[in-house]
Amino acid sequence: MTQGVPELSTQPEIQTVQGSPFEGSDMAGRNVDDAMTVLPKLATGLDVNVRFTGVSDFEYTPECSVFDVLGIPLYHGWLVDPQSPEAVRAVGKLSYNQLVEKIITCKHSSDTNLVTEGLIAEQFLETTAAQLTYHGLCELTAAAKEGELSVFFRNNHFSTMTKHKSHLYLLVTDQGFLQEEQVVWESLHNVDGDSCFCDSDFHLSHSLGKGPGAEGGSGSPEKQLQVDQDYLIALSLQQQQPQGALGLTDLELAQQLQQEEYQQQQAAQPVWTRTRALSPQNLFLCSSKAVQ
Repeated sequence: MTQGVPELSTQPEIQTVQGSPFEGSDMAGRNVDDAMTVLPKLATGLDVNVRFTGVSDFEYTPECSVFDVLGIPLYHGWLVDPQSPEAVRAVGKLSYNQLVEKIITCKHSSDTNLVTEGLIAEQFLETTAAQLTYHGLCELTAAAKEGELSVFFRNNHFSTMTKHKSHLYLLVTDQGFLQEEQVVWESLHNVDGDSCFCDSDFHLSHSLGKGPGAEGGSGSPEKQLQVDQDYLIALSLQQQQPQGALGLTDLELAQQLQQEEYQQQQAAQPVWTRTRALSPQNLFLCSSKAVQ
């Protein structure tokens, strides 16, 4: 289907894999042989072919044996939504390559039912061109284990993924962030690419483009804790209402929550407390109107 460069060493030591599903079977030897053959290709890319039925479903290829032998989970999030029965029937259990072949065949068929099915399958590929669906993201979050390191495949690219406090994060490897010490992880919580960056401790990073001594890079622990809490609240709200984010980033949502909380606190204060912030002139005018 596609190629990408996984972040794995090109010279790992292959030993007996404890707990491997192929341990003790004839397939174990074949998998190790396949893995040894594939290892030199890690520097250039691997061929994988996803199936749309599960986050761990891939058509078996010799390249997949590397992940089996090393015990590294390989995930994707390109799933068909079960709430779309027409798409489920059109896509079935086919892999990406098989689905493309089916679309071409259906388009040239004289059977109107097959033509319709081909169009539905083609529409599915077009509307999910980001190779990640909300159903896939939910299944991915459920499948990944807390603290587990895995490999996530999307858009011809392999990324290191982990799960921290029920949220998914991808390791940042873009050269553009090489000098950003506070950028280590990128959140994975929607399909639109609207993500947030975090440091090595999964604290929200808000010092992009600033020097080491800039504000936000070395804030107090209390301030950083409040930012992290607001960030997690914003994440939870977006996951609960993925369609209603209205284009706001997580930081904007967090700021909006802080503003609403501030307004609520202001409204709860006595009138005399709030009027202390008025200038003497305005305060005099307010008092005069009250007397009248």
